[in-house]
Amino acid sequence: QVQLVESGGGLVQAGVSLRLSCAASGGTFSSYAMGWFRQAPGKERSFVAAITRFGSSTAYHDSVKGRFTISRDNAKNTMYLQMNSLKPEDTAVYYCAASYVYYTTSNPNEYDYWGQGTQVTVSS
Repeated sequence: QVQLVESGGGLVQAGVSLRLSCAASGGTFSSYAMGWFRQAPGKERSFVAAITRFGSSTAYHDSVKGRFTISRDNAKNTMYLQMNSLKPEDTAVYYCAASYVYYTTSNPNEYDYWGQGTQVTVSS
């Protein structure tokens, strides 16, 4: 069973960049496809980005395409989300998740393990 811990969130102004990290422990990191989700106040958790086990394929929600980049370093058991040109509507708690599937998936029901989340707040 893998444990996931997010970090890198914070309060920033619109237009700047942040990089989130998701550190995994307790499992073989390369055995999992990974994803980022976010939940804004009063809204349901929504898909942000996903990456396959060895990073050969990625997927993004349309709202972050061209601004966010998902990546992973299996040697460091860590996944990243580089977020550029942040907007106030990106404000949310960001969660990383691990899945046993062999493809990128935006379906939260296909993820088996979740982190506790990190808050990202973007002011205008």
